[in-house]
Amino acid sequence: MNAHGGFTRRGWLLFAVMAFVWGITYLFIKEAVQTFGPPAVVSGRTLLGGLVLLPFAIRSGALKAAWQHWPWVLLFGLVEMGGPFLLLSHAETQLPSGLTGLLVATVPLFAVIIALLRGDRSALAPVRLGGLIVGFVGVAIVVAGPGLFPREPGSVLAIGEILLTAVMYAIAPFIIAHKLADVPSIGTITLALFAIGLAYVPAALLTPHEPPTLRSAGSLVLLGVICTALAFVAFFALIREVGPVRAPLFTYINPIVAIVLGTVLVAEPVTPGLLIGFPIILLGCWFAATGGRLRPRASASAPVLTD
Repeated sequence: MNAHGGFTRRGWLLFAVMAFVWGITYLFIKEAVQTFGPPAVVSGRTLLGGLVLLPFAIRSGALKAAWQHWPWVLLFGLVEMGGPFLLLSHAETQLPSGLTGLLVATVPLFAVIIALLRGDRSALAPVRLGGLIVGFVGVAIVVAGPGLFPREPGSVLAIGEILLTAVMYAIAPFIIAHKLADVPSIGTITLALFAIGLAYVPAALLTPHEPPTLRSAGSLVLLGVICTALAFVAFFALIREVGPVRAPLFTYINPIVAIVLGTVLVAEPVTPGLLIGFPIILLGCWFAATGGRLRPRASASAPVLTD
């Protein structure tokens, strides 16, 4: 792990995977909730993701190891999946994707606050803190536009839901890094996915929804396989590679991916904000991740996870 010395090459690769995979999540959620209710989307994507990973978790013995830490696994599932997946699915029925992406991009800022509360002062390094702020400004430039902040009562509630999601997304990496570091990641992910998926089954069955279309059903499947199963494997690896404070930086890139996909797939226009803001985001991410160093510190290779 290289949590204090900046990103390694492996860290940047995992960062890119997460930026893309959770960037396309906005599009798939938007499509899925057209016919499925939010609880059905949560239950469907988590159970599908769990089924994909289950054979690997059983074969490796990771599921048994994760069960021995089930309280922390369940807590991780609640703050990373159970709450955020439902809140995001509901909020996307009220908010434009650009605003959703902007609000989710506050995750790294909340992560810094949590790190400071835990006594980690490294997040206050001027270059890193400046990079966080610059990156967020870049996200704001990309998604800003007429009607970005709707004022309807439902929209105000949805904004609160996304901010609460951002707080929970910021907490989850610390649970992984400090309470589940010695548990095989695939076991933790699989157990958490099944726990959340099964918990939402009753609400999913009772929530009214329309007959699913091929497009919404396909989006739900892709949410489960790519944006849940594959994404969480990469997410755990990223946290263990770069630490819980730097790992959420990919949320700055997620809105870019969503906007680019909108441009390519549904012919949305390329805005000046995208052209101006994207380089700013990249610059901010680089400074926040590396502290301005071209290479990680050689002495930072030792594990630093502690309780």
